[in-house]
Amino acid sequence: QVQLVESGGGLVQVGGSLRLSCAASGRAFNGYAMGWFRQAPGKPREFVATISRSGGSTVYADSMKGRFTISRDNAKNTVYLQMNSLKPEDTAAYYCAGAPTFIHTTEAGYVYWGQGTQVTVSS
Repeated sequence: QVQLVESGGGLVQVGGSLRLSCAASGRAFNGYAMGWFRQAPGKPREFVATISRSGGSTVYADSMKGRFTISRDNAKNTVYLQMNSLKPEDTAAYYCAGAPTFIHTTEAGYVYWGQGTQVTVSS
């Protein structure tokens, strides 16, 4: 079992930045690829970014490329999502997830999920 706890969400103005963190406990963190997803009200959950077990490979959704950066610190059992140039359409609950194998860009590959942290971008 892996427990995931997100933090760092909040209210930010358009163009601002936030850094989300996801702390993992339980089984070896470096054995899991990690991902971030988000879900806006009334919309399905969507892929944001993913990072490999070593941190050497990352994949982003097209709309996040150049604005969001995923990273991880295996010594701290934490994965991060740095979000810059935030837009109102980035408003959503953000979830981190763990996959026991390779990186995935769909929910189906992830077996562990956090409870989410809310990000609200105001104009």
